[in-house]
Amino acid sequence: MSDTKTILFYDFPSKKAGVNGWNPNTWKTRFSLNYKGIPYKTVWVEYPDVEPTLKEIGAAPTTKKPDGSPMYTLPVIFDPSTGKTVSESFEIAQYLDKTYPDKPILPKGTKALQAAFLDALRGCVGVLGQFGLLLTCEQLLNTKSEGYFREVRKNDILGGKTVDEVFPRGERAKEEWKKLEAGFGKLDGWMNKEDKFIMGDTVSFADFAIGGYLQWAKLGWGEESEQWKDLSTWNDGRWGKLVKNLEAL
Repeated sequence: MSDTKTILFYDFPSKKAGVNGWNPNTWKTRFSLNYKGIPYKTVWVEYPDVEPTLKEIGAAPTTKKPDGSPMYTLPVIFDPSTGKTVSESFEIAQYLDKTYPDKPILPKGTKALQAAFLDALRGCVGVLGQFGLLLTCEQLLNTKSEGYFREVRKNDILGGKTVDEVFPRGERAKEEWKKLEAGFGKLDGWMNKEDKFIMGDTVSFADFAIGGYLQWAKLGWGEESEQWKDLSTWNDGRWGKLVKNLEAL
């Protein structure tokens, strides 16, 4: 599959010029690998090819479809130095810390707190999905993935509605955007004003999770977009600064 040192990292490609690695979940692992300085090679996988590709390499499913059958999702890594294939970003983070202990992603004693933070984070910024799903279809996905993505999301998380139907428009868009701003404000309230990261000056997986959502927004809308310029300046510019700090790791 690879040489004896380079990890294979499975991620989604993009049709947008200059943009790859846009997915908020796979960014958690990309940040993890970048921070630890572990050599890796990205294997780009279109959405319809995820299940057969992961079955072929022996990756475990991460959840179940509405009909109860296994669901295969990215990110996934294959580590040729150990022969291990690991699915799901939090599991990957734990594996990387155990196998490559330098520069821990989950500092000792914080695993449970980090897991709880991930649950709380979804409650704070989940509104972004209403905007981001259609954005993903129109701006990021290749043709091979777009139709598949639309159909799967309709059936697995949107309760039969399409990504176009859940996309906020008009006054509702303003209302939902305000909810998103309030959600990020809640995150900001959990931190001290001087904190660079969730744990102060110490970076951790919690920051990679926030950073994944921010990268999705920045890369999808574009750095010069009204949406990104607005979001990145909330809370005295904390979120734009966080992206720059994470990209500099």
